[in-house]
Amino acid sequence: MLTTVRLGDDGRTIELGWKDGAVSRFHAMWLRDNALDDKTRSAGNGQRLITILDIPAETRIDEASIKGGGLEVRFTPEDKTASFPAQWLWANAYDRVESRQPGWTGDVVQRWTKSTMQNSVPRASYAAALHDRGVLREWLSAVRTYGFAVMDGLPTESGALCKVADLFGYIRETNYGRWFEVRAEVNPNNLAYTNLGLQAHTDNPYRDPVPTLQILACIENTVEGGESSVVDGFAVAAALQVENPEGFRLLSSYPARFEYAGSLGVRLQSKRPMIELGPDGELICIRFNNRSLAPTVDVPFAEMDKYYAAYRRFAELIEDPAFEVTFKLEAGQSFIVDNTRVMHARKAFSGSGKRWLQGCYADKDGLLSTLAALDHGFKEAAE
Repeated sequence: MLTTVRLGDDGRTIELGWKDGAVSRFHAMWLRDNALDDKTRSAGNGQRLITILDIPAETRIDEASIKGGGLEVRFTPEDKTASFPAQWLWANAYDRVESRQPGWTGDVVQRWTKSTMQNSVPRASYAAALHDRGVLREWLSAVRTYGFAVMDGLPTESGALCKVADLFGYIRETNYGRWFEVRAEVNPNNLAYTNLGLQAHTDNPYRDPVPTLQILACIENTVEGGESSVVDGFAVAAALQVENPEGFRLLSSYPARFEYAGSLGVRLQSKRPMIELGPDGELICIRFNNRSLAPTVDVPFAEMDKYYAAYRRFAELIEDPAFEVTFKLEAGQSFIVDNTRVMHARKAFSGSGKRWLQGCYADKDGLLSTLAALDHGFKEAAE
């Protein structure tokens, strides 16, 4: 609840006092840019209807008062009045003394290891997620929080994995097609199509932008072995940072190069760090795939030894069983991974029996949008 209002710096700033004694300061320009009226923002989607150049550079607050529990201000030289709900001001206050969570994720993302996740793999049935918005919301929330989840009860037919993507978004088609087969082949053009084990990795780091979600669905599995496993790359990177801050700095400061040229007419390349940080230091992406790593040429000679030592240690931690969660996909089961965070792997399997999986890519913006819409709907219903 707002209790006091005081203008400062000749109206360029405003100081708000709250019932609990807290104080929040805002700049006049910031408030004008973020005004909520229908001349500034579209009532339908909240998008701005003006640009920063439409706001006078000399914008100040001429008058301010508490009305209806919120803040009402008049901007000069526009002579424009705008109102801001107290709850909105509190939620968007940027004048904070306490340390802030980096980026947008805050405590939504929870890192995990084998000990915390092996016996609590998030899962839901396809039928329940399709017909119950609460189940779908919980499943999508698990993907956002942990970076992966399992889904049971899919039809055991080709293309059924698309039904998973349809729950929240759209398939991202690539040179591999709308979806791709994952089973043993003769003369395969990709290691994924053999019965060999696969090191924990993220998919397609040679793309820019990288596919942010991958779905793998099992149609048939009668082989011995072939278990799937997942590793939280954020947890591994955090462990590396604690153990070897300099190695973490090297892997996050210098770009690696990735490439793929296994199909006629396809030459994919990207240049991004194995550990990518946002401007505020937030951990935002892991790229790790030894099969498609091109020669590293962007690290200075003086630091290449240390860079490779850090790369080796990162790989050792990724292979540490303490970080690995393992499960075997049966026919009709699928799992989804956040391809910017969670690495997936496969154990080797025997040549007898059949193992037929299909994979596809999707994008996280659709999943997060659907989840946000569901959260909003549940919140409105509760109110």
